[in-house]
Amino acid sequence: QVRLVESGGGSVQAGGSLRLSCVASGYITNGYCMGWFRQAPGKEREGVAAIWPGGARIYYGDSVKGRFTISQGNAKNMLYLQMNSLIPEDTAMYYCAAGFCPLKDYGPSVKHWGQGTQVTVSS
Repeated sequence: QVRLVESGGGSVQAGGSLRLSCVASGYITNGYCMGWFRQAPGKEREGVAAIWPGGARIYYGDSVKGRFTISQGNAKNMLYLQMNSLIPEDTAMYYCAAGFCPLKDYGPSVKHWGQGTQVTVSS
């Protein structure tokens, strides 16, 4: 059974930084992308960033390009999201996910979800 557990969320002022972590346990299908989604109150869940197996390709949503960086640890089961220059519009619940690449759209391609970690950015 796959389990994804996020950590690292919190409250920060605009311009600040946070680093989210995701620990994956269980067997994740070879070829799956790993990534991050977020959902703000009253809004649809949106893809933030995704990484292909072995880091072959990386996807970023337009709203986070140049500010967020996705990476994997030396251990395959670790996923990170470095978030810099945070703005209030980044306030959301952030979810770790695994599924079919490119993993940028919320839908049936996402096969595994974490429980989420809250990020709040104040102005």
